[in-house]
Amino acid sequence: MDTSQYLDLFIDETKEHLQSLNEHVLVLEKEPENEDTINEIFRAAHTLKGMSGTMGFVRMQRLTHDLENVFSEIRNGNMKVNEKLIDVLFRGLDALESYLAVISSEGNEGTEDNEDIINDLNALLEEQSGDGAAAPAQKEVKKEETPAKEEKAENKQESASDEKCKFKQIPISEYEATAINSARAEGKNVYGITVYLQKTCILKSARAFLVFKSVENKGELIKSVPSTEQIEDEEFDFDFSWIFASSDTKENIKKLVMNVSEIAEVYIDDIEIPDAPAAGPSNDVKPAQEKKETAKPDAKEKPKKASASKGKVGSRSVRVDIDKLDVLMNLVSELIIAKNGLVSAGAASPSGQMANAQAFHEQIEYLERVTTNLHESVMKVRMVPIESVVNRFPRMIRDLNRKLNKKMELYMTGEETELDRTVIDEIGDPLMHLLRNSADHGLESNEERVRLGKPEVGSIFLDAYQDGNNVVIEVRDDGAGIDIDRVRQKAIEKGSITEKQAETMTDKDFIDLLFQPSFSTAEKITDVSGRGVGLDVVKTKIEALGGNITAKTVAGEGSTFTISLPLTLAIIQALMVKVGEEKYAIPLGSINGIEDIAKEDISLVQSKEVINLRGRVIPILRLHDILDMEPVENDPESLIVVIMQKAEQQVGLVIDELIGQQETVIKSLGHHITCDKLFSGATILGDGEVALILDTNTLICLLYTSELPTT
Repeated sequence: MDTSQYLDLFIDETKEHLQSLNEHVLVLEKEPENEDTINEIFRAAHTLKGMSGTMGFVRMQRLTHDLENVFSEIRNGNMKVNEKLIDVLFRGLDALESYLAVISSEGNEGTEDNEDIINDLNALLEEQSGDGAAAPAQKEVKKEETPAKEEKAENKQESASDEKCKFKQIPISEYEATAINSARAEGKNVYGITVYLQKTCILKSARAFLVFKSVENKGELIKSVPSTEQIEDEEFDFDFSWIFASSDTKENIKKLVMNVSEIAEVYIDDIEIPDAPAAGPSNDVKPAQEKKETAKPDAKEKPKKASASKGKVGSRSVRVDIDKLDVLMNLVSELIIAKNGLVSAGAASPSGQMANAQAFHEQIEYLERVTTNLHESVMKVRMVPIESVVNRFPRMIRDLNRKLNKKMELYMTGEETELDRTVIDEIGDPLMHLLRNSADHGLESNEERVRLGKPEVGSIFLDAYQDGNNVVIEVRDDGAGIDIDRVRQKAIEKGSITEKQAETMTDKDFIDLLFQPSFSTAEKITDVSGRGVGLDVVKTKIEALGGNITAKTVAGEGSTFTISLPLTLAIIQALMVKVGEEKYAIPLGSINGIEDIAKEDISLVQSKEVINLRGRVIPILRLHDILDMEPVENDPESLIVVIMQKAEQQVGLVIDELIGQQETVIKSLGHHITCDKLFSGATILGDGEVALILDTNTLICLLYTSELPTT
């Protein structure tokens, strides 16, 4: 039986329980008497301990067991919550997350025992509650250790009991009897074994697998009841029996089985077989009776379960493998490509050559409705609340509070806002860097805030909301704001700009410098910031996701970083254009408008072509120059200009011909094609041609950053 099927489930469940523990311990720190929180913490820890033991992660189980002892004493009122206790609890939770990280990457929990944390937990038990608290912990350990000793005596008394020793009721066929006799001829012992799991055991099949795994090197499994397939599918109660041939002793075999967690009892004895195995009628009757008897409890149990769950609302969510969703998305993509093919065929065919042009177009319209609805449905399935990313940040701010010696609070809104799963997986690090930046650079010290007449506790805000086809995430604070003079000084010192360039730059230009690699205004490097990689990582990651980031600041009032991200990265609305003989796609979300500009309305400013559009000067880029292509007309009377916008920056993109709006399926260019990031991907058109998708962020940055030399 393969445990990998349980490993993925274990990892997902453990992440949820650890996150729940972190959140509730934070609440416990502020509300030590909150009984609901305490009970929830204890339940999560108990479940996590059982899951760890079930999967055979003994180190993780041991640490969770000690944490559970502490939570139990808090619940019983024997321990008081204080700062020292909370710190040790968080260290324990961090250690559990480390175990999980190793399990996720290597499939095992590693070799770290975290003895220092375990010792601190036990010291807290002794310190706060004296012997009264330590006793229950010891008692519990002893309770777990005593079944082996008690079982030995009990096993002797009930060795002849058919009720407990269910292996005596296993029907033995002729083939199995031959195998038993052959094993005995080789000098091996043949044992019947019945194992009883604890009633609280979860993932019974995984526990049974660990039992078989513990003795697999000691002998040979001849028969199991239920069968191994039934055990794997968890089609059994809390016990299973098997016939085992081994050269080892009964005591050693039993000891190995009892070493597995959540084993209640083990009965083992030499197996006896009749001279004519499986031939006598009595031998056949017994299994039949056994079947009848085992069927009855199941029949009774089912209605009981149904009645217990009556009135409860079933789970309205389900975990779906992302690979399965990707397959579904690819199918939708192919469907859209097929639709585009029909559209192209209908446009290319003269109406006189079509037998039923109206019916054809009706089918096109129907197919378009279907594909649009299917696209929306699939996107909803892929959507994940941003809560799954941001719920770990309160704990991070709490740790920064202690590390930086600053009082601060994190306020979050819009956690229910949904993003594509692909974006969710990548957005965590950029948001973490922005929050750490606000905590370290944005907020003043406690003393400085009091001197300025501000609240001693600084505020950091994380707001998320949907804006059209984009999701906007804002990270802001009520700190000192960005010191523009300090940024200017640092930029000149590092050689990023000259003093002459600094004289003509705006505040926004200086703020943009913060996103350059290795740029930092910190006086010294700490483990929080100062290396100049934070904002650079943020910008690189956000733009790789097809989004953009802007920053605003007001001296003495704080700063705001705004991230805009597309809802999805798979299927987008795009404007199809033509440059020379090639077709290109421009994401519709980046387009502010389309203008027809006369040749004489183009001016030169600092050797750059610009247009005056309704009182605003907008630089333009001729796409055929960037792509090194010949224009359709060498000297056209007017230009078709697509106005692209990124935050407050606008650029006019000169093209040769407009084709129209179209749903496009983004296909990766692969790792071997490099084009200076001018293209974010490609799409397949209805006629089978490949059109490249322009990366608007890169095109806009190409113009605006060219004014500033980089070092």
